[in-house]
Amino acid sequence: MVSTAKSPLGPGYDVPGREIRYREAFNKTLRDELNRDPSVFIMGEDVAGGAGRAHLGLIDAWGGPFAATKGLIQDFGARRIKDTPISEAAMVGAAVGAALTGARPVVDLMYFDFVTVAFDQLLSNAAKSRYMFGGQTKIPITLFARSGAGTGHAAQHSENFYSILAHIPGLKVVAPSDPYTVRGLLAGAIRDDDPVIVCNHKKLINLVGFVPDELYAIELGKGRKLREGGDVTLVGMSWSTEVCKQAAEQLAKEDISAEVIDLLSISPLDEDIILESVKKTNRVVIVDEDTPRCSMASEIAAIIADKAFDFLDAPVKRVTGPHTPVPYSKPLETAFIPDAAAVVTTTKRLLGVE
Repeated sequence: MVSTAKSPLGPGYDVPGREIRYREAFNKTLRDELNRDPSVFIMGEDVAGGAGRAHLGLIDAWGGPFAATKGLIQDFGARRIKDTPISEAAMVGAAVGAALTGARPVVDLMYFDFVTVAFDQLLSNAAKSRYMFGGQTKIPITLFARSGAGTGHAAQHSENFYSILAHIPGLKVVAPSDPYTVRGLLAGAIRDDDPVIVCNHKKLINLVGFVPDELYAIELGKGRKLREGGDVTLVGMSWSTEVCKQAAEQLAKEDISAEVIDLLSISPLDEDIILESVKKTNRVVIVDEDTPRCSMASEIAAIIADKAFDFLDAPVKRVTGPHTPVPYSKPLETAFIPDAAAVVTTTKRLLGVE
């Protein structure tokens, strides 16, 4: 259904679009970027469903485990939608080589945890080549993977360690929070001349939201304000932005005005939007599903303490996962994930109303 009523661009910026799922917005963007730029190609495990084995009837059998590339092999062929061996190190290494020769590879790493299998290629080659060659090279690689707990994928398929990647100079890391932002950030990542990792939280994949029909890209390194407030700032990223929105709704029922900041970009990090909000509300709660030690929540807390200490009326608070692997047990997994109730409780204690 075509509509302009819920455009995330705000009043006066309504454009034709429709309500679609996050996964559909992702697939649509891949298709649009493949059409827009012939140097873009996609590689990964099962992204083509057995491309090159048409006699077995396997083309497009999968489109990847989350159907992100479903339907692309028929329209773009096996030269641009490439199935790979089961080796993330080989995928990323091949992507670095392709990028150095002028292509724009897009790599499906399946699960965020599998980034570790390709860590040497990311750290030593993708992140450092441009620096080591004095800016004479470009590494326009986009990597995407599914992150986060809450869907029963157990400890080895549920990580959210944004901070490990943000620690590496030369890598960019973005964390969309809805269909609108995944379309814009994915397009921005593919067009960027540096390696960018797009983190897709599994709990967002079926989220429905308004997406404009037109092509657009969101600038990497910029956050957004989703809700105005005066009593406290809630900072979220990826799924935890949705948690912040839910918490803000609950707090509003108790006459507590919460401002919600959606980071969108983990590295580069938009410090200004965080600091401006904290200077207005004088209190902040950072919501990060990652484990607490050396997390993005810890980094943001340090930035606020360093650059906005005089504006704080209370300590910086963090709501994070515990310092454990993600449990497989459903009740324990549910307890692991920061939820709106935990954010509400932490906020009320911060304000001294509980």
